[in-house]
Amino acid sequence: MLFDPSIYDNLKVAFENQLYDLDNLDARITVTGRRDLLDMAVMSRAFAIRFVLREAPALEAELLLEASLAELAAEIMELAEQKPGCRLSLRFHQQVPRDTADDACARIHRILADIWSPELPPRQTLQFQYQDEQSAPVFAHTAELTFNRKIDEEQMEDIPDLLEHVLRTLAELDAARK
Repeated sequence: MLFDPSIYDNLKVAFENQLYDLDNLDARITVTGRRDLLDMAVMSRAFAIRFVLREAPALEAELLLEASLAELAAEIMELAEQKPGCRLSLRFHQQVPRDTADDACARIHRILADIWSPELPPRQTLQFQYQDEQSAPVFAHTAELTFNRKIDEEQMEDIPDLLEHVLRTLAELDAARK
């Protein structure tokens, strides 16, 4: 019996190939980490890969691809009433000075809106670790873009453009920090 890869498997490999080519062949990015997870409790799968622009290592992008058991079952069982696919999220991580965090968040929001024109507003999170009697002078900042629809193999040809948008976002976020 031959293994038929799922939508999730095909998309994961396509993203990996494109990103590792940008790292190893084009030398535009450096892959800084990856996770490939199977949650046995709910039988979901998640793939995350993190990377930085070589010339701007202080900002990190993370691509997150997820598929639930329901999505896999809909694909395998060819359920007509359900459209199988995966959820895609993008996260951008950086440090922002605590005293200018409000301005930084507004600037980051404008950059994401200009580049992505997202249907769902980006979610921004600021975190710090309490240190003795005063908090850290910087916040760990994460901006997350989620997409309002599932993706499948029909969007594979869009992966290079999507990744160019991610690289542009990293470059503009870096320029805004200076």
